[in-house]
Amino acid sequence: MKKLLPTSTAGSLPKPSWLAEPEKLWSPWKLEGAELTSGKQDALLVTLQEQGNAGIDIVSDGEQTRQHFVTTFIENLSGVDFEKCKTVRIRNRYDANVPTVVGPVSRKKAVFVEDAKFLRQQTDQPIKWALPGPMTMVDTLYDDHYKSRKDLAWEFAIALNEEAKELEAAGMDIIQFDEPAFNVFFEEVNEWGIACLERAIEGLKCETAVHICYGYGIKANTDWKKTLGSEWRQYEETFPSLQKSNIDIISLECHNGRVPLEVLELIRGKKVMVGAIDVTAETIETPEEVAETLRGALKYVDADKLYPCTNCGMAPLSRDVARGKLNALRAGAEIVRNELAA
Repeated sequence: MKKLLPTSTAGSLPKPSWLAEPEKLWSPWKLEGAELTSGKQDALLVTLQEQGNAGIDIVSDGEQTRQHFVTTFIENLSGVDFEKCKTVRIRNRYDANVPTVVGPVSRKKAVFVEDAKFLRQQTDQPIKWALPGPMTMVDTLYDDHYKSRKDLAWEFAIALNEEAKELEAAGMDIIQFDEPAFNVFFEEVNEWGIACLERAIEGLKCETAVHICYGYGIKANTDWKKTLGSEWRQYEETFPSLQKSNIDIISLECHNGRVPLEVLELIRGKKVMVGAIDVTAETIETPEEVAETLRGALKYVDADKLYPCTNCGMAPLSRDVARGKLNALRAGAEIVRNELAA
């Protein structure tokens, strides 16, 4: 029998200190060559054990084998020059030095497939694997070739689809696309962003998810959130279109933010990964706080479609804090599961 309220994480988890500098987002590797390869595999084993110990139902790789949730994939594509960098505004929030698209982009080889196969050999649990979404990839580059965000996103979608099909063949149960850009460029999301996402999932038989949040707890994001007012209603702009899309699961941020939970009504019928863990704070939620968020979401999401989750990735947190938050997620889900059973 399928478990009610299966728990999951949005993506990244802290890396061990021997692999990369702890509590730092996008930290460089401390190892290289063959040592880095085996170090990444050791990190996958550690993160799998952490999730297992915490009782997480749908496990992930915790993004242990990638330095950055977007650029690690882009590094393996042709047509992008990492030596030729330009400063661009990322998601209308902060400036970053990014690589340049200099020619047609295409996937040269599998990027994460060997890591996925390794993870699959270690566990019988359902695995969710995350990939960057096409629009967020476009927003992380300077385009000197296509000169069209939509055209570049479409080519990225084709490359992502090739990778996703191989990940599915490697035994991944859910493939998630991270699209924080969906909370910023609303017109583009509705005009072509969702169409590109559907191109990325074309032909997949496994479940698919899109993760849309308000970002990691970095200063640029927290400063941006301060400008959003007392209610964050960005989801209203795109949820009606996403509700009609072929995506199976929508993963979003709920706990400790200012998202009015009634926006979930706009995606009724979809499976929803409800972010019940705040990743911007060191404070560990109590199980009751998690349960309260889930109870609120259950007014708008059917119980058999609700997946308790984290708001975003936990890479910048300490391992102790992340561990505590995973345990709180499991315990909070258990409280609500028992209430539903009663």
